[in-house]
Amino acid sequence: MDYQLIVIGAGPGGYVAALRAAKLGLKVAVVENRQAGGTCLNRGCVPTKTLLHSSQIYHDIRTGEHAGITADTVNIDMNAIFAHKRAVSEKLSSGIEGMFKGAKVDLIRGTGTILGTGKVSVRTEEGVKEYTCENILAATGSVPARPPIPGLDLPGVLTSDELLEGCDHLYQSIVIIGGGVIGVEFATFYNDLGCDVTIIEGMDRLLPTMDRELGQNLAQILKKRGVKLHLNSMVKNVEETAEGTTVNFVTKDTDGAATGEVVLCAIGRKPYLDGLFAEDCKPEMNGKSIKVDERYQTSIPGVYAIGDVSSKIQLAHVASAQGTACVEMLCGEENHVSQTVVPSCIYSRPEIAVVGLSEAECKAEGIPAKVGKCTMFGNAKTVIMDGDRSFMKVVAHADTHKVLGAQLMCEHATDMISQIAQAIANEMTAEQLLLAMRPHPTFEEVLSEALEELVSKLNK
Repeated sequence: MDYQLIVIGAGPGGYVAALRAAKLGLKVAVVENRQAGGTCLNRGCVPTKTLLHSSQIYHDIRTGEHAGITADTVNIDMNAIFAHKRAVSEKLSSGIEGMFKGAKVDLIRGTGTILGTGKVSVRTEEGVKEYTCENILAATGSVPARPPIPGLDLPGVLTSDELLEGCDHLYQSIVIIGGGVIGVEFATFYNDLGCDVTIIEGMDRLLPTMDRELGQNLAQILKKRGVKLHLNSMVKNVEETAEGTTVNFVTKDTDGAATGEVVLCAIGRKPYLDGLFAEDCKPEMNGKSIKVDERYQTSIPGVYAIGDVSSKIQLAHVASAQGTACVEMLCGEENHVSQTVVPSCIYSRPEIAVVGLSEAECKAEGIPAKVGKCTMFGNAKTVIMDGDRSFMKVVAHADTHKVLGAQLMCEHATDMISQIAQAIANEMTAEQLLLAMRPHPTFEEVLSEALEELVSKLNK
């Protein structure tokens, strides 16, 4: 027996699981055919936020007149921006490899294939080698989806992976297919830098899976900044024209077209399963994802799956939590992290962060709920920063007063959402969450105002 656990994939699910398993005393190997850190660290969350940091600096300099700051010239160096992005990813990736060494986790470079219970083959440039183990954990993540729309395979159509590889010049124009998280974050980046941005979204609002007011408010803000939005619009095809790459679409029976130097296909992601299982060793599937039980075990004994390959929620922190829970259960340990309270963050400007249920979701599920909301026009920090329209909403059960969810759209929302998640996980009431004194001046103090309104409604 070579190992007690072989993890295939060194993304946020795989590397966290491997390190936890090693800490619990298991002999562990991780198989990875690209950089440690996976999509999140190298082709997703971290590089995208690094680019947004660069564009935020540029935006702040260009719009600093309200604070008495002006600059005659501000230069954009796309090579330097993407070099910074690569440097951040490489630093974090090498840090993970350093943690592997410190924990005595073997990093095997190559493409792993599950041959059956306790058997994994790894293909490298030198050939194929087989390894034996007690358990296998599949954590290969996801890749951008390309739906069967004519023309999506044209050279001018890029996925987020390809866009993040960088370009030596700033695009003059970009058309983004998809108004979800990926679409609005890239729209923010390119709009900050002065690129002409168009978003085409099939649903009636941006961020269609979230609270309606979030998408509607973001749409107003982006329109004010010059972003062109086509909602309720279904893409028919993409074609190369003399002006660039053109996306043809239909909006309420009316034909439309948008042309850009490039087109970003940001319609979603799909589980990455290519070559993961041998032909005679296929697990039971749940649609396009691997089906797992409450212990993350697949239909193949001793083979487990976590993260994007098996979860409906494709988030790095979900994969990490699942990986930790899986190996702790394997080792007979009790996992204490709630798997049902999942915060989601969007790094637009202002930031958006949500957790739990919205008012509409409560209504759909027949849950009696009340909502406390506070806009941030009078918040000192928002006024200081000359911020856009921002707000906080908190949802609680009308009878028990327990906090059920929150929707934050403001500066640093992603850094504040965890306290709501903590309240939900511990079944705290709105009154209990209101007990905490919040400092002034902060963005966070608006949460107390939203809670005060909520408690007032609950006690009527």
